[in-house]
Amino acid sequence: MTNVKNTNPAPPTLAAKRHAAITKILAQNGTARTADLATRFDVNTATIRRDLKTLEGQGKLRRVHGGALAVEEVQAGSDRASPATQEARIGQAVAGMIADGETIFLSPGQLALEAAHCLTTHSRLTIVTNGLEIAHWIATNTSHTLIVTGGQAGGRDLGLTGQLTKEALANLRAAHVILELDGVNAVDGLTDDDLAQAEIAQLLLGVGSEIIVLVPARRMGEAAAAYVAPASDADVIITAREAPSPPLWDLSETGVRIVLA
Repeated sequence: MTNVKNTNPAPPTLAAKRHAAITKILAQNGTARTADLATRFDVNTATIRRDLKTLEGQGKLRRVHGGALAVEEVQAGSDRASPATQEARIGQAVAGMIADGETIFLSPGQLALEAAHCLTTHSRLTIVTNGLEIAHWIATNTSHTLIVTGGQAGGRDLGLTGQLTKEALANLRAAHVILELDGVNAVDGLTDDDLAQAEIAQLLLGVGSEIIVLVPARRMGEAAAAYVAPASDADVIITAREAPSPPLWDLSETGVRIVLA
């Protein structure tokens, strides 16, 4: 006789355990396939879809075709308002990945600036940046060690570029390189509208650090003017949970960890 998996709803205690396990899997891997979860828990896909719908209602994941993506749980600092905006949530997600005492690089950009705002509760950070707005904010609002590259200032975010910037960053060793870019998708890869900043990003991808890419939700799936690298060169891509589902799932297939803030 062919074995048929039970299609009846699981008892609440079993469902709760499965929900906790699914949440843990997503926290570790960033993505999960419906079919894989059904096999792992020995239930049918309809049961897993109900689980994912429940967890999505609790804000713990984002359902997409074929599975789910993790949603980063971010907490606001005691001296900051609740992170209601996309920018604030992304900034908090970045801060949650940084440990006290680390050296990090922050690129120019409004999302990167919001990440800087969220680092006030950290201690003993060394922050390297080629963004003048970020440098000014760090210098006047924190006690972190600040290193500013040389270079020519320009662009909408007052980023430093040119040969002096490249020379300053050539020997950079940082735990995390945080790059704000203007577009990303699985086919066109990592892209930016500023050619000079795209060249700096290409240099930083080779320093052997964890590469964290920040992308506005509205630019997920888009291609900006200047090519930087394949999407798989990023270790983590952080965007807001309002980003469209299809490009998120396509990117997860490249092996990049997707964080929805």
